[in-house]
Amino acid sequence: MSISITERAAERIKKIRKEQQIADDAKLRVGVVSGGCSGLTYDLEFDSTPESSTEEDQEFEEKGINLICDMRSFLYLSGTKLDYTDGLNGEGFHFHNPNANRTCSCGESFSI
Repeated sequence: MSISITERAAERIKKIRKEQQIADDAKLRVGVVSGGCSGLTYDLEFDSTPESSTEEDQEFEEKGINLICDMRSFLYLSGTKLDYTDGLNGEGFHFHNPNANRTCSCGESFSI
């Protein structure tokens, strides 16, 4: 299994990269950190330092976006789809995580 990206999310990531003048070779690091009302929170950031990667990192490429995920986070995120919406329910990235047993009402934290 891997982490996938919708076309809308890929386009938004590319737009952010251009607006913030982030190098084309910077990878999008997807992770999970402790926090939020359900216990775990999703984390997204651009990673342009190759030395921060480890052999245990999982790497994926989809729709022109290079993703990197540490092994601990990947255990929580395997099979997850990253989407982006700008509708009435709020603008932002959304994780559709089949591993989450419970999510908070804002959708930014989850538990397993």
